[in-house]
Order: sequence, then structure tokens, then C-alpha cells
Amino acid sequence: MPTGALTGYMDVAQLTLWAFWLFFAGLVFYLRSEDKREGYPLQSDRGDRVKVQGWPPIPRAKTFRLPHGGTVTAPRKESPDPIGAATPSGGWPGAPLVPNGDPMIDGVGAAAYAQREDVPDLTLHGDNRVVPLRVDGHHYVEADEADPRGMTVLGNDRQIAGVVTDLWIDRSEMLIRYLEVELPASAGKARHVLLPFPLAVVHGGRREITAASVLARHFATAPTLVNPDQITKREEDRISAYFASGHLYATPERSEPLI
Repeated sequence: MPTGALTGYMDVAQLTLWAFWLFFAGLVFYLRSEDKREGYPLQSDRGDRVKVQGWPPIPRAKTFRLPHGGTVTAPRKESPDPIGAATPSGGWPGAPLVPNGDPMIDGVGAAAYAQREDVPDLTLHGDNRVVPLRVDGHHYVEADEADPRGMTVLGNDRQIAGVVTDLWIDRSEMLIRYLEVELPASAGKARHVLLPFPLAVVHGGRREITAASVLARHFATAPTLVNPDQITKREEDRISAYFASGHLYATPERSEPLI
């Protein structure tokens, strides 16, 4: 037999190729199983008797140790959120949902958010990851950069929504996550809301910030924080969903087709 041949019909190169194919097939199976630890089985419009899990099946439960203590098991049994603020547009499975009220407030469609843990996200050292500058004394705005604090916040309608009073920073990513906006005082008390920084356009020369996704009046109904100096994972998702959904829901024209 020639060099490298194992039998009359197989050599080392062919064996290596077969080993790679088997390894790759096992890897695909493993990854497709692991990515079903969250969100499966899917909720079916045909009722609870239908189990939508696809192939491969949902893996067996596994317990994970969290970096700051505690454990979490996945997959786990979770009750789906009831759909009470929207109505299916048709009587067939998978029909689009039509909001009954204000979808930005009700958390429907583009404004939907995940019911994450109602606790702050933490850094590697166990500190709150996203905090206002008034809480963190180690970060500041460079003197040669435009400081958003004190700038006027405008909605997409060019109406004044409020004034930026503080910046919320991400200690792990070293960037600004939110702008804290103080709204005009109502009943003798000022209201503070957080505007996601990626949805804000800063005009340093004019000392203005434009929120392109929403109108000025939407700031009055934006979600607020339970603790004024900390934000939880669930609050982050809810606030981001509210302002981002304005691209679709802020005006009736945005939710309609172009033609």
C-alpha cells in the first residue's frame, strides 16, 4: 500500500476529512440545542397542545452559577405574557396584532420589551454598571468636548421637551448610555426621564439635542425610575423600547405604508 494508506480503500487524509465532518455535524447539533435554552418552546396560536420546538429538541435543564452569586436554571418553565393591549387583525394563526391603545405605553409590537430581572446590571467588580455622573466621581466630560448637560432637548416636532441635567455612563464600556432630561415642573414637582443616547442628536454649537424618534409630548409619558440614582435591567429594556418604538408609533403616518 502507498504511504499514508490505512487500507486499500482509505488513507489518513480521507479519515481526517470524515473526522472533520463528524465533528462539524456534532458542533452544529450542540449549538442549535444550546440556543434553545431561552425562549423555547415557542407559543403557538393553535393552543397549548402544540409544542413548537423544531429540531433538535430542547436540551435538558442545566444550572449555571452566576458571577456575583446565585444560580439560574435553563431551560425553565415560564408563563407567557398575556396579550391584553392588542387584538389580532385576523382569525388565522400568526395574524398581526393591532394595538388597542397607545402601543408605546402598553409595550406592544415595536415597544415590547423583555421581562428581565428587576435588578441593576453589574460590572466585573460587582458595582452598578450604568450610573449617573453624580454618583461616579471617576468619570468626566473632556474640556474640549461638548458637554450635553444644560442643553435643551427637542422632540422631532422641534418643540422643547426639557433640559439635560446629568449623563448616565456605562462603567464597563466607557460611554454615555442615557441623558437625564428634566421636564417642565408639573404640580410643583419636576419630572426626570432618561433618553437613550444613541437616539439623541447633539448640536453642540446650538446647545440643543434632538430626539428624532419621538415628539416633545412623548417625554411626559416616558417610563421613569423607581430609584433616581440606579437603573435596573428591566427598566433599561422598557425605556429603550419606549423611545425606539417612536420611529414607528410616534405619529400615525409612521405606522402606515409609504404607498
